[in-house]
Amino acid sequence: MTAATTRAGRWLLRFPCRTTPTARLVCVPGAGCTAAMFHPWSALVSDNIEVSAVQLPGRGARLREAPVERIDLLADAVAAALRKEPALPTVLFGHSLGALVAFEAARRLVADPGGSALTALGVAAHKAPQLGSAGITPEEATPERLIAFVESLGGTPNSALRDPEIRRMLLPALRADLELDRSYCCSTDPPLPLPLHVFGGRTDPLVTEPEIEAWRHQAGDAFRLRWFPGDHFFLTGSDQAALVADLVGLLGSPH
Repeated sequence: MTAATTRAGRWLLRFPCRTTPTARLVCVPGAGCTAAMFHPWSALVSDNIEVSAVQLPGRGARLREAPVERIDLLADAVAAALRKEPALPTVLFGHSLGALVAFEAARRLVADPGGSALTALGVAAHKAPQLGSAGITPEEATPERLIAFVESLGGTPNSALRDPEIRRMLLPALRADLELDRSYCCSTDPPLPLPLHVFGGRTDPLVTEPEIEAWRHQAGDAFRLRWFPGDHFFLTGSDQAALVADLVGLLGSPH
């Protein structure tokens, strides 16, 4: 895997770093996941589009760092990292819990007129932010319950979850992620003044159709909802190219 972490330091990985990009797709992974889940997307876009992914503390190369348990702190950091980037047309996309982080980072970026070149927000596989937590309480977060929760979502081979070393690395970040979700409270700020595109998996066991459709209330500009076959990790399935094409289309660039 080739990735670069220039300009925005540890927060952004590029797959790979483009020499002269004209647009950027920035992705935020969900609970227990790493930036690497978006690496295959770089092969689905043209050479002028840079695919970047947010690497959160406690994951991947940042495994030794303490996970963050408040979404406002993560959103501040992601927004700050993106403000340091060249002013290219940018679509921000978040999957699952990453949808909330991306949403709050987008709020910060649009509040700063010179802060970014954000053109649209894409979110997937999470209930609308005003609906509250979907997660497990800290009291319920036993290792057995957490592993069962991950298994129920799909996307991770059960054989990997039975590996003691993988479980040791996964569980602290997953506990922190569930606390992020549980403690999050959506403010009553005005709807986002940029296009909001929402994606859901038809057989997602974690999010219902009305919960996905409720994102409409956060859209102050164009809104679009698109359903894909598949579960919580539909974005890694056979239709991922169609999803990437949708997101790239928001940049106004061919993919």
